[in-house]
Amino acid sequence: MNKFESLFAEYPCVLTDESVKASVAEILAKHFNENNNIEVWKQCLHSIDLTTLNGDDTTEKVETMAQRVNEFEEKFPGVPNVAAMCVYPALVQTASDTLTEPIGIAAVAAGFPASQTFIEVKVAEAAMAVAAGATEIDIVISIGKFLEGNYQEVFDEISEIKAAIKDAHLKVILETGALKTAENIYKASILAMAAGADFIKTSTGKIAVNATPEATYVMCTAIKDWYAKTGEKVCYKPAGGVSTTDEAVQHYTLVKEILGQDWLNNESFRFGASRLANNLLTSILGTETKYF
Repeated sequence: MNKFESLFAEYPCVLTDESVKASVAEILAKHFNENNNIEVWKQCLHSIDLTTLNGDDTTEKVETMAQRVNEFEEKFPGVPNVAAMCVYPALVQTASDTLTEPIGIAAVAAGFPASQTFIEVKVAEAAMAVAAGATEIDIVISIGKFLEGNYQEVFDEISEIKAAIKDAHLKVILETGALKTAENIYKASILAMAAGADFIKTSTGKIAVNATPEATYVMCTAIKDWYAKTGEKVCYKPAGGVSTTDEAVQHYTLVKEILGQDWLNNESFRFGASRLANNLLTSILGTETKYF
């Protein structure tokens, strides 16, 4: 038995796609309404990585987004600011130079979104993003290698990138829509945590299926199991496809019921989103708001 067979034997996946769907439906039926309130909406807003990841992103666009963050508390007193901005590596310096608010600067790196490049390039890009001012790095696992069972290479890549970015937080994207099954998502979660992930994250937002309640259930269950055996608290980020207030509350409810109150802060729980911030603001203020 090699080390990954041993790892997966220690953390056996007892979930099936059918059982996950049933559990999600049960939790949301019992607890969604109690969480669908202004205080939770504010917490969800406070947990957003405000994201722009488009090929036509410009310096001006990122400067404008950062300036909106800087002015947010003055314009919306009593409403908490977002947790971080998330941009491509080449625009990290712009975000860093413009931001005056003490929020995180996240960069996607290491061949995002497909992760189909050389490990040397992945490591260099992640390290360069940190040197430019990123405090958080979001990478994608080598999905093809994972699916063909090459767990050692997936593990090694995550570990090398983690070492290269030093004190920056590492968010590891599983691309759950490509992994498809509860078993694959659970195994990839365990593998990423064993390799040193500070966060595990659902999706890039660049494929058809992104963050689903079912993926959140599986990944939070893996985090809970990991924490129970190791005492290591790994954080969670659903991203891609979470755009409405109801969708945010669904994910919040699942995190609360599976992981508990200790994860319900923006150091332990984030949303990767672009449209969600305005929709939450609209819910909080009771009038349509398009600020970001």
